[in-house]
Amino acid sequence: MALLLSRWCAWNRRNCVAGGALSLFNGCWNRETPSAGLPPAREPGAHHRHALVKELHLHRRIYLNSTAYTKPGSWWRTPSRLMYTTRTKCCCNQVHSDKQYKNPYTLAQEDLKNLYDEIRRLLAVSSDLKDICDYYFDGKGKAFRPMIAVLMAKACNLHHSKSRKLLKSQHSIGMIVEMIHTASLVHDDVIDGSDTRRGKVTVNKIWGERKAILAGDFVLSAASVALARLGNNTVVSIFTRAIEDLVRGEFMQLGSKENENERFVHYLEKTFKKTASLIANSCKAVSILGNCDPDVQEIAYQYGRNVGIAFQLVDDVLDFTSCADQLGKPTANDLKLGLATGPVLFACQQFPELHTLIMRRFSADGDVDQAWQYVQQSDGVQQTCYLAHQYCQEAIRQISMLHPSPERDALIQLAEIVLTRNK
Repeated sequence: MALLLSRWCAWNRRNCVAGGALSLFNGCWNRETPSAGLPPAREPGAHHRHALVKELHLHRRIYLNSTAYTKPGSWWRTPSRLMYTTRTKCCCNQVHSDKQYKNPYTLAQEDLKNLYDEIRRLLAVSSDLKDICDYYFDGKGKAFRPMIAVLMAKACNLHHSKSRKLLKSQHSIGMIVEMIHTASLVHDDVIDGSDTRRGKVTVNKIWGERKAILAGDFVLSAASVALARLGNNTVVSIFTRAIEDLVRGEFMQLGSKENENERFVHYLEKTFKKTASLIANSCKAVSILGNCDPDVQEIAYQYGRNVGIAFQLVDDVLDFTSCADQLGKPTANDLKLGLATGPVLFACQQFPELHTLIMRRFSADGDVDQAWQYVQQSDGVQQTCYLAHQYCQEAIRQISMLHPSPERDALIQLAEIVLTRNK
């Protein structure tokens, strides 16, 4: 397996660094060097989609170390010699080295200790609206996105000006990204009809859907006001695109693709828009506010993009491997919502019978249980883990281009934590 991973990483590094081939992990959708602005991968055309499909097939061939794709009408292909015997165990392991890096949560703790108090002050209103808005900002969250923003800001500042001091505007990005993310969760829970979130009863179950939607809108408007106060039009534009991506990603999640290749591309685009775009753009925003060069801005963006996609891929795996107590929400929730995530899409290559279930969004009686069994009997979980592993490798490659600093090393460590988390 080590030889296999090193061979893949060498291939990806050679093609990406040289700028002469397509790369799934850094957003280089054509043969040109990516610009300092937003990557062209955001709205790929037909030939770009075709290139992504080719890379997905390459990923599968390397992972399986076999030319045996599922043949039409076959129930089960010959198992790969690399297939794990424990199918529900995530195969995500450390992706960098045994070197001990700074704990990212500890390193960012001082800068984030008053984060939720400051957010609640921004949302200071009377009546039920305040209670609803304060419900998720109770200080018990991990503040994953603000932590990345703070660490990236300091790493970029040191790279650019030799100073690790966090600017006030960069600190504000941490608050803004957490507010936008939380507002999107409130809206998601309404759309999905969720009863729990982060181990708590959802806002829509306590106060009702109408008040939940209005509360989410209010949090989003408060984030927009804080964003405008920064006085940086480029940063405002970046977050406008991130919010647009959140909406487009939600619409993409409501649809299905008939063609298997299009389905994978659709899934990865949706994953970027719903999860990774906000992280990537917040990383880019703090680098802009630190007056960093375009190359550094691109490094920050690509780190956030790759870590964000890996984070969601692992989240999709946990829906099949983690119990409800660990995950903070019911397991197999994605199947119940009619969503075909990475483990299901990979399992469909081994069990073509899943195609029918995917197209009707697991709506018939017994579909959820049947799809669950197919995933358990396939290597879909392992392949999704492996794909997340590659995204984290690219995130580490990107951030390693910055000058050494405790924050840079903590971001490397964070990529490893993303792969090994269990909730």
